[in-house]
Amino acid sequence: MNTTSNFIQLLKALNELDISELLELSVEERVEIFNQLSDISAKIVEFKHPTLNVKLIDSSLVKDNDYNPNKVAPPEFKLLKHSIEKDGITMPIVVGKLPQSQDYVIIDGYHRSQIIKNDDQINQSISNYIPVVILDKTIDNRMSSSIRHNIARGVHQVELTSKLVIKLRDMNWTNDDISQELGMDNDEVLRMQQVTGLAEAFRHNLFSKAWE
Repeated sequence: MNTTSNFIQLLKALNELDISELLELSVEERVEIFNQLSDISAKIVEFKHPTLNVKLIDSSLVKDNDYNPNKVAPPEFKLLKHSIEKDGITMPIVVGKLPQSQDYVIIDGYHRSQIIKNDDQINQSISNYIPVVILDKTIDNRMSSSIRHNIARGVHQVELTSKLVIKLRDMNWTNDDISQELGMDNDEVLRMQQVTGLAEAFRHNLFSKAWE
């Protein structure tokens, strides 16, 4: 039997072990084991997708961002809460690690995080932890990721998204950079800037014939 087969047999044996003693560990210790195993599993498959390495993070370390372009109306928010109550948490929150800090900032999943944090029953069911996937991104790239996630779901608000586009411009992003990051064409980027009414943001741009 080769090394790979031995390793697989060992994992199967571990999976069949009585883990009652592990369940006597503190929640913090079991969460640490879970996070370590998630790291190991992600390294084994080597598929570079964040969802394959879910971590449990204390909710106090998961911070709201100040640029979220997506708002949920009360009926939809109530439905989201009902969905979590019935089906459990089926999607991790997407976060970025803040530099020189233990904290993480939300990139996507703000409303789910609010429900997990503030609904006593849901919060207690996961011992005040939040399942997250972590993206290694700078602040401007976190902002563009937030827009992409919202646009992909078809729920972004034009005005708020346009304000984020302006923020990216203020960070010296070119229109080409913005269009590539957000999956928009240049005219869409210009429209986002126009919505804000800040003519200064696009006064040096030439409009295409589509604007005539």
